[in-house]
Amino acid sequence: MEFIGGAKAMGRRSERLSRHGMLASDLSGEGDVIQVVSRAFDVLRCFEGHEARLGNLEISSRCGLPRSTVSRLTHTLTRMGQLVYLPRDQKYRIGPSAVAMSTSMTRGLQLRNLIRLRLQDTAEQLPGTVGFMIPDRFHLVYLEYGRAARAIGLHSTTGDRIAIANSAAGHAYAAALDTDVGNALLAEMEREIPQEAKCLRASLEHNRGFLRERGYVVACGSWSPHINGLAVPLWSPQYQTFVVVTIGLLSAMYDEARLHREVAPLMLELSAAISGMLDHADGEIFHNRLQDKPHPATIRDNNKIIGDANELEAGARRPRPPRSLRARDGRR
Repeated sequence: MEFIGGAKAMGRRSERLSRHGMLASDLSGEGDVIQVVSRAFDVLRCFEGHEARLGNLEISSRCGLPRSTVSRLTHTLTRMGQLVYLPRDQKYRIGPSAVAMSTSMTRGLQLRNLIRLRLQDTAEQLPGTVGFMIPDRFHLVYLEYGRAARAIGLHSTTGDRIAIANSAAGHAYAAALDTDVGNALLAEMEREIPQEAKCLRASLEHNRGFLRERGYVVACGSWSPHINGLAVPLWSPQYQTFVVVTIGLLSAMYDEARLHREVAPLMLELSAAISGMLDHADGEIFHNRLQDKPHPATIRDNNKIIGDANELEAGARRPRPPRSLRARDGRR
């Protein structure tokens, strides 16, 4: 498989480099980051679900902050309604303000409903869990998912977090980043979670090259010895970062050769469809018109993904690559 670049993508190169340059400086500690705000979010990230209950000692252990610092942060977050203190347990849980904020952010997003339908459609063809994920520092979070009824042993669901360092989705995300941004992320991981960083460093350069050639990344047994994964990164105009479409399958059923042969074509088609949705999300998708349109047809030439049929340019009829591929060309 081969990426086919476009003039439009190259024309936006300087803008992307500028934005990623800012991100790189922030990751490497050179940006104007307010540490107390950053640490407050680190505390909130410790709560992996609405029902999670944690004490200051557990939070301190999870986010690597002194217990005295955690005590001050949890007190402040409780006063703000982001956390709730449970006297009987002497622990905290996510508070009403945090729940209300997350609910208001996702209200009315028809885009997510459309993505969920496409994920489920692919999951029915492959006995696995298919996810649409967004990054959150050293993790990726399931924003939506689809699961086949026969997907035994795969239980990821909306809101679940997986580490970037040891998952196919995380490896695809890191490989898609501009080299300086990816290296800065890796350096920060080496400072804070050195053991996990080793897993990412060992395959990062290989994954970058593989992503350029094939458009996806495979990781076998890195998240679990029983699970093999494949992931495709996409640029999201809404979030101004890469998001990831990924699938996890039982390794006993799908070895690496079968992932390349049977799973990759379906996942690349899925990613092309979702990429089209993301491109239109700020326009028609919020006016109920996108649902009336057929999904873009992917043109194939000797197993190479060329682009959408309706994106062929007039005149020379030179195909433009899908958004996911254009983003990869400009952002690496």
